[in-house]
Amino acid sequence: MSAGSFASLDGKVALVTGGSRGIGRAIALELGRAGAKVVLSYRTGREEAQEVAAEIGGRAFEADVSDAASAKALVDEAGDLDVLVNNAGVTRDGVLARMSDDDWREVIDTNLSSVFYTCRAAARPMMKKRGGSIVNISSIVGVHGNFGQTNYAASKAGIIGFTKSLARELGSRGVRVNAVAPGYVDTRLTDVLPDELKTAMLDNTPLGRLGEPEDVARAVRFLCSDEASFITGEVLLVDGGLAM
Repeated sequence: MSAGSFASLDGKVALVTGGSRGIGRAIALELGRAGAKVVLSYRTGREEAQEVAAEIGGRAFEADVSDAASAKALVDEAGDLDVLVNNAGVTRDGVLARMSDDDWREVIDTNLSSVFYTCRAAARPMMKKRGGSIVNISSIVGVHGNFGQTNYAASKAGIIGFTKSLARELGSRGVRVNAVAPGYVDTRLTDVLPDELKTAMLDNTPLGRLGEPEDVARAVRFLCSDEASFITGEVLLVDGGLAM
């Protein structure tokens, strides 16, 4: 096998939610470069999403995956899926004592309920053809928590439990379900963090740097590919060693 064919997704159809920027953008581009026909969704960032789609010859659709009907319509529009990557997410940080109901609900609905809605829509067709790969994007915060992020941590920890349970349900039909938990990655979300917090992150990361969106994207590509055909129910930490 040549290096160029490793983790090939040639001919596969992939849907990436939240694909207009950051990690989602990197994932969509990586899957496209691997040969997949990529559909990406966005709730904001229409021009950015269309640019990504144009670069890889894919399609971009506006969708609110925190809404069950919108999520199902997106999956139906994407077509005969081989790959589903659930990346859409938001943060609404704040200590629990001052967290509003709206900030709790928006994070849980966008980060966790969306995964339920898209997976429910995609599961039956994947089971019917006895094949497929689902990758859900969790977070290191879902593994060890973080101050001021009870809503975000709950949503990302929920993704881990959801992933493991769904892997058990779909495994006998040849459908694999895994999660990727990024550490601290250089995106718009980390750009706004205070310098002292970034320094603390780096001090606790053995590799001594923030991750790049492409670091996560390459891990996702592998899990989507046939090279990962005996891997399911796993949580792959892409965190520079932070969680050791």
